[in-house]
Amino acid sequence: MSEVTITVRGDHEERLPAEHGIVRVTVRAEGRERGAVVEQLAATATPIRADLDARHEAGSLVRWTSSRANVWTERPWAPEGTRLAPVHHASVELVATFADPAALSAWVDDLARHDGAQVENVAWELSERTAAAARDRVAAAAVLDAVTRAAAYASALGLSTVTPIAVADTGLLSPESTPSAPRMMRAMAAEAGGAGIDLRPDDVVVSASVDARFTAR
Repeated sequence: MSEVTITVRGDHEERLPAEHGIVRVTVRAEGRERGAVVEQLAATATPIRADLDARHEAGSLVRWTSSRANVWTERPWAPEGTRLAPVHHASVELVATFADPAALSAWVDDLARHDGAQVENVAWELSERTAAAARDRVAAAAVLDAVTRAAAYASALGLSTVTPIAVADTGLLSPESTPSAPRMMRAMAAEAGGAGIDLRPDDVVVSASVDARFTAR
């Protein structure tokens, strides 16, 4: 049999324990007086920020950020169709990154003491160093998977010599496809326990796919 070109896709994924938990919290206030609303927002957000600073200094918090306060006004409609008096709103977003699930759960429990504070989202991810190493590993393993598949195809055709001629992220060998790079899926989990919120992260999935082309003889 003459030389045959074999094009395959290699895949691989790893499931790794989550290392960092990211909590996104919004603090809100509303009322009829704009100044009072801003003061109410500050009264709620200031002790939360101070608590985050203390946790960061103690080492239980990796980092935290806070966006600027947003203030806006609306005039709601009454059921009969008339406009009511203006209502002022204010909000600020806080994002805190924890390395300890227990510390994260304790902080979320503490937020229940603050009226106007709402947990919007909890996501778990890997540290930058772990994520970078995982991306390299899964990409290399995906290439090995492509080699194995190509060898299996060649063997089915009665060929024994397989030579790689191209390997690329998925889609780069096929113009009609969309290229892809190693992917990480954030883990998200929250379970309510009897004594409060118990946050238990799922594993983070790191996956990669490659397209590879070989000649077989």
